Amino acid sequence: MTGAVHLVSLGCARNQVDSETMLGRLAAAGWRIVDDPAAADAIVVNTCSFIRPAIDESIDTILDLSDFKKRGRCRRLVVAGCLPERFREDIVAALPEVDRFLGTGAFDRIVEAVDEARSSAPVCLLPDPDHIPPAGSAPRRRDPSSSAYLKIAEGCDRHCTYCVIPKLRGRQKSVPMEILVDEARRLAADGVRELVLVAQETTAYGADLDLPAHLSDLLRRLHAAVPDVWLRVLYGHPESLDDRIIAAVDELPGVCAYFDLPVQHASDRILRRMGRRQTGDELKALMARIRSHIPEAVLRTTVIVGFPGESEADFQTLMQFVREARFDHLGAFVYSDHPDLPSHGLDGHVPAATARRRRDRLMRLQMDISQAAQQRYRGRTCAVLIEAAPEPGLYEGRTRFQAPEVDGVTYVRGEGAAVGRICPVTIDDSLEYDLMGTLA
Repeated sequence: MTGAVHLVSLGCARNQVDSETMLGRLAAAGWRIVDDPAAADAIVVNTCSFIRPAIDESIDTILDLSDFKKRGRCRRLVVAGCLPERFREDIVAALPEVDRFLGTGAFDRIVEAVDEARSSAPVCLLPDPDHIPPAGSAPRRRDPSSSAYLKIAEGCDRHCTYCVIPKLRGRQKSVPMEILVDEARRLAADGVRELVLVAQETTAYGADLDLPAHLSDLLRRLHAAVPDVWLRVLYGHPESLDDRIIAAVDELPGVCAYFDLPVQHASDRILRRMGRRQTGDELKALMARIRSHIPEAVLRTTVIVGFPGESEADFQTLMQFVREARFDHLGAFVYSDHPDLPSHGLDGHVPAATARRRRDRLMRLQMDISQAAQQRYRGRTCAVLIEAAPEPGLYEGRTRFQAPEVDGVTYVRGEGAAVGRICPVTIDDSLEYDLMGTLA
């Protein structure tokens, strides 16, 4: 069976790479990729189950798309990714609308899964997530864009008590450097002007390889291979970010001086309960060290509020840390509980309403910090990667200090720019998260 297939990708950038890999396999097998689910003979949903809202979104999306099976032309509904991997056979009874479930290690069976004649058991899971093949080993089908994600590793070796990723993705498996360099060259030849390196812990890249490597080595190889492409690193870890990485970012002009380092908290007591090994003072010292080496560095982080045992004093420690660190970008999440998490068994669970109020207080503080940080760019000329032209004379893009999807954008007035070009822009105004400028 072949025909038209529609895929919905949920969750993070790492999931997006998995979705593009599945689409690449389907296209190679003769399937036609369509944007409209009503025109699809098969529908695939690549799910996320990291936190409760992601689980709810995945289930709601599956149920919404199942209507195309009941009343449309769709004959096959496939659910892939973290949701079936986390809930395994229990998901079959809960979602009878689905024809086939593929766990995180079974993406290479997507062609079989959408083919009515070839499919067998309703659930396809690998017995051990450590068997998941590393990224970069299959062609990808992606929407035309000047920015692309490069997944440099799969899995994670850490044991944070709030995180289910090692259970879903197994231990860290870095992609060999030659494969990543080849993929970077292909993407650059396809018009990509920015490569965003992603993994569960990008800064731990290479330690698991037979010939151990280091993220700084990879950055230097990629920069030499695609010198005109911006390189950006997301999903770092404060503990594995070292001076070699900081030096590579400082020395290589194509690498964005952008440090994405989720700290999760700043109270030593809560960090220990989270399974994190650094203290609040060590985190402060790391941020200061980055800025001492690279004064123009942009810092992004994420934190969790309402973690079991978090007192008002712990939360105030986090608030003070944010005031002092003055992150350019910060995301705050309410702790998401589930019985399969080690943190579920901790005492002192925080009421949901209290956790939400703390998140809102923190984000109000961060909005003021971000707004002040944005103002320093007024009057400066910055390179902007143009990504859209919504109307004549108006463009939308991002500077080197704005990551795709998670940060703000830069609106540009002028004539003569084009989507996919990097243009000099004089910044005229700033909002809480966005910038406005004029083509220089």
